[in-house]
Amino acid sequence: MIETTYRAGLLVAYQFAVFVGILLMPIALLARRAGVTLPIGRLVQTLDEAYTEAADATDVR
Repeated sequence: MIETTYRAGLLVAYQFAVFVGILLMPIALLARRAGVTLPIGRLVQTLDEAYTEAADATDVR
């Protein structure tokens, strides 16, 4: 039960990070022109890896 809740929480966090990344796309493009990068991609990748790891751990059982 805890694993399912944890995995669902990670999925929600991942989807929210993707949503925020899409919303911030125009700002990220302007920031890149100014030489600044936003770490949204790194956040999404970290959440994806955590979700995949949690899903694999619960699928093994």
